[in-house]
Amino acid sequence: MVRAIYPGSFDPVTNGHLDIIERAAKVFDHLTVAVLGNPRKVSLFKMEERVALLNMIAKRFSNVVVASYDGLLIEYAEKINAGIIIKGLRAVSDFEMEFQMALANRNLNCNIETMFMMTNNIYSFISSSIVKEVASLGGDISGMVPAEVHQIILDKIGTLKPSKP
Repeated sequence: MVRAIYPGSFDPVTNGHLDIIERAAKVFDHLTVAVLGNPRKVSLFKMEERVALLNMIAKRFSNVVVASYDGLLIEYAEKINAGIIIKGLRAVSDFEMEFQMALANRNLNCNIETMFMMTNNIYSFISSSIVKEVASLGGDISGMVPAEVHQIILDKIGTLKPSKP
């Protein structure tokens, strides 16, 4: 059985993330979507909320599970016996950082491979940061996020907006 892990902050999950999940689920017997706990990052959604959002979209895939982790990705991959780390790339600008991380992970454990998947070009401009910014300014994010989580994201961002005088 080929087990893979797709890590990220998923704050919030986007259609680009869903694209990678859907395609990786077709390639691997088992895919763990792993929500990263990063204390250096201020998140819109708490980790438990991000896991819940991902579970809403992942339930359509019989071979996908959602989990959370803190610490080194490579250690978590070892713990769940994942032999492949999936990294989604939107543009060339993503590659340099992901390449460095892949080399660092390979240095820590040469038995776990990193595979890059290019997102569908229709999602290449989407990032969680853009979703948050567009939504906070009242723009339409319906084409950027899965339908199941669209209103939840709007509600969360709406509660954070300062009230107008």
